[in-house]
Amino acid sequence: QVQLVESGGGLVQTGGSLRLSCAASGSIFNINPMGWYRQAPGKQRELVAIIRSGGSTNYVDSVKGRFTISRDNAKNTVHLQMTSLKPEDTAVYYCYGYRYRDYWGQGTQVTVSS
Repeated sequence: QVQLVESGGGLVQTGGSLRLSCAASGSIFNINPMGWYRQAPGKQRELVAIIRSGGSTNYVDSVKGRFTISRDNAKNTVHLQMTSLKPEDTAVYYCYGYRYRDYWGQGTQVTVSS
């Protein structure tokens, strides 16, 4: 079993920055990939960014150039640095990890005010 715990959400003004963190515990060996999804009210959950153990990344087009995902394999954490935030980034952000099956964190709210 894998447990994922997010932190770092909150309220920020347009143009501001936030850093989300996700700590993995349990059977953490070889959780790959790890990433972040988000779900806005009335919308489907969407992939925001993914990172693999080798360091390769993918981002949804709407956050490219603004968000950066990083991973600390030694500390079993993954981070999402979000800059130039927009109201449309408002959502619950979920940490994701795969180890034989999908694992999800409980979610953390990010609200960007206009």
